[in-house]
Amino acid sequence: MTFAEKVKKSRLEAGFTQKQLADEIKVSARAVRSYESGALNPRQGTIFLIAKALKVSIKYLTDEACDDPKEEIEKDEYIVDARKRYGTRGVRDMEALLNESAALFAGGELSQEEKDLYYQAITKAYLKSREAAKEKFGKKSNT
Repeated sequence: MTFAEKVKKSRLEAGFTQKQLADEIKVSARAVRSYESGALNPRQGTIFLIAKALKVSIKYLTDEACDDPKEEIEKDEYIVDARKRYGTRGVRDMEALLNESAALFAGGELSQEEKDLYYQAITKAYLKSREAAKEKFGKKSNT
């Protein structure tokens, strides 16, 4: 299913009209119509708002091979935080870190609470190391 089809399907399942979704994510109803028709692709920040409003994951909306609306939903807040702080490169780094470290749990299942704690710890370590690198290697002041 395409992004457009998933947005429409999820919106209908959530019981939103196009206008209600537009109001929720702070865009025009015309923009929502364009997303659902495939005529317009929203920015990454808007995709997060759509996913949050419809209670589905970013992965579900953006990965045509993903059929589970909740797949990796626990990662969304951390990915968005990395995007706000460090842009696209931060998102790539954070996603790689979370995906690679998920192999630690191969074969085992974690509760949602355990996943949240794990992602919080990884995110905190990542952000702390980015800030330390910025402080150490960032621009020097001439004072």
